[in-house]
Amino acid sequence: MGIIKKQTFQGSFYSYLGVGLGFIISGILFPNLLSHDEIGLLRILVSYSTLFAQFALFGVNTVTVKLFPVYRDEDKKHHGFLGLALLISLAGFLLTSVIYLSLHDLVVDNAKEKSALFVEFYYYVIPMMFFTVLFGIFDTYYRVLYNAVKGIVYKEVIQRLLIILAVTLYFFRLIDFRALVILYTIAIVSPAVLLMFALIKDKIFFLKPDFSFISKNMARRMADVAFFGIITSYSGVVVMNVDLIMVDHYLGLGATGIYAITFFFGTLILVPLRTMGKISSVVISDAWENNDRETILDIYKKSSLTLSVIGFLIFLGIWGNIDNIFKIIGEDFEPGRYVILFVALANITDVLLGVSPHIIINSPNYRWFSFLLIFFAAMVVLFNFIFIPVFGIVGAAFASFVAKFLYNASKYAFLYRKYSFSPFSAKHIYLFVISGFTWFISSLIPDLSNFVFDIIIRSFVIVVIFLPLVYKFKISEDINLALSEIYAKYLKRG
Repeated sequence: MGIIKKQTFQGSFYSYLGVGLGFIISGILFPNLLSHDEIGLLRILVSYSTLFAQFALFGVNTVTVKLFPVYRDEDKKHHGFLGLALLISLAGFLLTSVIYLSLHDLVVDNAKEKSALFVEFYYYVIPMMFFTVLFGIFDTYYRVLYNAVKGIVYKEVIQRLLIILAVTLYFFRLIDFRALVILYTIAIVSPAVLLMFALIKDKIFFLKPDFSFISKNMARRMADVAFFGIITSYSGVVVMNVDLIMVDHYLGLGATGIYAITFFFGTLILVPLRTMGKISSVVISDAWENNDRETILDIYKKSSLTLSVIGFLIFLGIWGNIDNIFKIIGEDFEPGRYVILFVALANITDVLLGVSPHIIINSPNYRWFSFLLIFFAAMVVLFNFIFIPVFGIVGAAFASFVAKFLYNASKYAFLYRKYSFSPFSAKHIYLFVISGFTWFISSLIPDLSNFVFDIIIRSFVIVVIFLPLVYKFKISEDINLALSEIYAKYLKRG
């Protein structure tokens, strides 16, 4: 547990640092230095490479997490598991590349008018896809060797610093846009390269597979887990990237650029959920192993309340400063105003259910999670198909909101019917009322001429109204404990 706590703390620190760097990129540099089409191109390249890379992995990451303990043997170089994973994924990459290349004419024909810039850089997806596959394998391999921090540092911090460097060079006109795309591609592939050198340096880069270790029974287990992994991971990636791809298909790169930038602000609500998921998943897994449902339900309830408090506060900060956001990123991104709203609301439904995905994944009925993700992915595609042609980029955000609401309702129904788990109580109603009251008061503040000063005043009012009421009504034990510690350490006098 000491290793887990230490790495959770370190991982959380670098994740939040990455969020700050991400804001510099998506909130300041991209909107002010690049055109909508150029932003859309950079985002769509990553979306395509991520989408195809998940299929190319052939479920290897899921197999690694679930079955590596069987292979674990340092003296025998873990029976060459890394080499086996790379061999399988190489086959997957070759097959996926053939599929992607065969789609060239279809994609190009659809993109000629609205996304001409993507046609020029169509083949950049291939190297991005290859190194995305490598990063997935190396990062998961490091995690099962009890080192989860390296991948976070390289992906969340180093990669974004390289992107900032590339955009800065472009700003000073030291490079043109084509060179920027090349440097952006190098930044995207860099975490995989850095992880490979780290594996070599740590002397754990074992490439020779031990095929004699793989019995027929083991092969069947690996195939079963891989099949489940392909469904789960691919459905998840479809959900995260299909809206960008469909916006590009229907509306072009310019609209994709606006959607990508405004979408970023709505996702800030999920940062605490991702961190808490890493912390709680191990405890939940142990509790399921011991059939300790009381502990699981307690985690479910507390995570829902704690994450909801943080999520609502972030939402109030974002929507309360919505006009200021567009003063930062530029008024030409104004069509994405309600993208921020609906994406944020979609993510609010996530935090309301706390760490429910980790409860389902670690339960005896874990395969149901893949079915729920398939349902989610299908709903995202269907609703994007319906709403984008009618409402444009706001339709894509609304599609995400409706699909995620139905998905989370399904998760809630599953846990309630299967295990009688529910995280909700009267405290959630109090939280809704407190949030509504806080927003109403903050909306009465007149607009100040200096938007930086306006952000400071408006955010201060939101915090000093929201947090004391949350504390007074004891919405979350964890939040109250944290606020009490802050008060005792920094604010209490004499």
